[in-house]
Amino acid sequence: MRCSIRLAYLFLYNLLQFCGHTWIFANMTARFFSFGGDALADTFYSVGVVMSLCQLLSVLELFHIADGIDKGLLLPRFIQVMERNFVLFVVIISQEEVQSKSIVCIQFYLWNTLDLLRYPYGLLALISTPSFDMMWAHHSLWIPVYPLSVLAEGVTIYQSLPYFESLRTFSFQLVLPVSIYIHFPYVLRGYLPLLAIGACFTMWQLLKDRRQQLDNWNKKIKRK
Repeated sequence: MRCSIRLAYLFLYNLLQFCGHTWIFANMTARFFSFGGDALADTFYSVGVVMSLCQLLSVLELFHIADGIDKGLLLPRFIQVMERNFVLFVVIISQEEVQSKSIVCIQFYLWNTLDLLRYPYGLLALISTPSFDMMWAHHSLWIPVYPLSVLAEGVTIYQSLPYFESLRTFSFQLVLPVSIYIHFPYVLRGYLPLLAIGACFTMWQLLKDRRQQLDNWNKKIKRK
């Protein structure tokens, strides 16, 4: 009974995420074909709420893995979830001028591409054994997309720096025995190399997991 409840919960979660990201992808694509380049400027205003909800929900995946109800690598997933939420909620949402930049549309497309590889596979894995082609696509097609999404995150942060400088958003005076002024643009600049290091670690872990999954499939075929 407990197993069936967990299965139903994971199925509904993956279905909800799949529907949300499909709607975002379809909305952005339809707007681009209807309005051309003009659609890039208001991408956030048209899909930002749904994207924010999907990214907030993705935090639950960390609890799924930690609790053992979902298979996955906790640390790489933690890095992916946190870097996305940092860029979305701290950088994009806090700066209205950044929301109208083309890089936000590119960022959302790349995030959605990764998630549209993730959640359909998650749904199929819950109800049946995915085919080799589906498993290969899930474990392989992210390889060119994920580095591009991290690069887009870095560009988004870099383009936001002048606005954080001028508006002093999140900059504050920290009262300690020695008074320290926290200048948030310096924090963002320091975050950029950490973003690159985290992305390299995540790719290394995911590539290792890919090799293991494909090796397990080949061993299963040989037994038959």
